[in-house]
Amino acid sequence: MIDIAFLLLGLGIILLGAEVFTNGIEWLGKKLNLSEGAVGSILAAVGTALPETMIPVIAILGPGDEGHDIGIGAILGAPFMLSTLAFFLVGVAAIIFKKRRRNVKRMKVDISNMTRDLSFFMMVYTIAVLSAFLPSHTMKLVVVVFLVGAYGYYVWQTLKKEGDLGEEHDLSPLFFSRKSPDPDLKIVILQVLVALGLIILGAEEFVASIEHLAGILGIPQFILALIIAPIATELPEKFNSIIWVSKGKDTLALGNITGAMVFQSSLIPALGIALTDWNLTFTAMVSAAFALTSTLIVYIQLRRNKYLTPFSLMSGGFFYLLFVLLIITGVIR
Repeated sequence: MIDIAFLLLGLGIILLGAEVFTNGIEWLGKKLNLSEGAVGSILAAVGTALPETMIPVIAILGPGDEGHDIGIGAILGAPFMLSTLAFFLVGVAAIIFKKRRRNVKRMKVDISNMTRDLSFFMMVYTIAVLSAFLPSHTMKLVVVVFLVGAYGYYVWQTLKKEGDLGEEHDLSPLFFSRKSPDPDLKIVILQVLVALGLIILGAEEFVASIEHLAGILGIPQFILALIIAPIATELPEKFNSIIWVSKGKDTLALGNITGAMVFQSSLIPALGIALTDWNLTFTAMVSAAFALTSTLIVYIQLRRNKYLTPFSLMSGGFFYLLFVLLIITGVIR
């Protein structure tokens, strides 16, 4: 009961931090005159990716090699969760909040931003996964350089897009300066940093509770790293995106997820490839295949139809559920 209480406490802190963060990050984008896509895909995505990024970094850089499997599992688990479960939750949220939305059948997204994010993700993630078959560590280091350079190019492409959040983009008052119609940039940055601190604090508490409960239940560490830990640490993206979807800000909601997908499939795998043997198990390969397939379904609809429906996003739930069933039944381990 104590573990459950701390788990709920961590969840509550994450929820609070996510609400404060979404408000602050929108104001920061406005102050920096960034496009809506840049706010969602870079500022929000990288900021809220910090909690789940900490797990593989700490595991890999820790003493001994026993943390390498946990680190690799967490690295692959994050893109898997984002491209399946996170997509599913956003699609469900769009339907649940249909009374607040003018057109529930289509998401109000920036097609060019999202297709760019998804194409980047599929390219770099495929390369990162296939690098496991390279015969030498030197060749793998070439992939590391490519992944880092690819993410740098992605950031440059996103930031060079002109435009800002727009006059019609409804901004709620800044929480730390509710009476000011134009809060100072320092106050905006302070709110974003405080919110990130809350998210990280809540995520650490939540993950610690999950890990303790998993130990009691006898769940293997690899499964913990690949499934349970990413579920906990991906909560910031999911809650931020659901908040934005409820307000009809779909570009921010999905940019937050797809931007994190690019980040989690380039820079973080580069760390794993550089610092470990990067030998991937069959289970890891299956999770990567499901992540890429779920992403491809969404990408095809965007390219062919020039619009996105909540139902194509919800298809990610099928791949997540199938993977869990394969684990439970012992088909893959």
